[in-house]
Amino acid sequence: MTTDLLLPPSCETALLERFLKAEAMALWAVRAAQAKDVRPRVLSFLLRHEEEEAKHLKEFERRLGVQSAVREKLPRMPSQWWALVIQLFGYEALGLEFAKLLVQVQPDLREILEDELVHVEFFEQEVRTVLEEGGQAAEGAKDSAKAWWRRLPPTVDRYLEGEALEPFRPELRQRMLTAIQMRFRQVGLLDGTISRS
Repeated sequence: MTTDLLLPPSCETALLERFLKAEAMALWAVRAAQAKDVRPRVLSFLLRHEEEEAKHLKEFERRLGVQSAVREKLPRMPSQWWALVIQLFGYEALGLEFAKLLVQVQPDLREILEDELVHVEFFEQEVRTVLEEGGQAAEGAKDSAKAWWRRLPPTVDRYLEGEALEPFRPELRQRMLTAIQMRFRQVGLLDGTISRS
């Protein structure tokens, strides 16, 4: 596509609601990841990452006038780093795509977009490290990426539900999947033709 899709202000609430849900899930995932056997520098990043996600969550709660549900149990995350990093990288990449949309209707939230980009770049480098080390971990990471990619389209569909986003849903869906697929391919996780259905 050669032109940018510009969302109208009427999409603001829908995007904030979806980002609120995404930030809550990201916060829980990051907390769960901290309990795994990760390298010290990864743990340090995850702790800082948690603080940023919590800050974002409070901002969305303030703007929407709601309180996020408190989850009693953290989500189950893979024990192996090569699988865990794929999930973190993938969902951060999805969050980045939503952040790009959000700043269209709320330019003052650009700081959140910048945070999301930092998160994606960190996990992208971690993925590269796993792949460069080769062996079973690298193959496992690629298999995990393919499995995660198969689950992505219905996840995107759920996040794009809502009357305000309906006129834009097909193009938004295609743009998001294309952007994430390109990111996965560039890092070496996917090759060939991957179905987006």
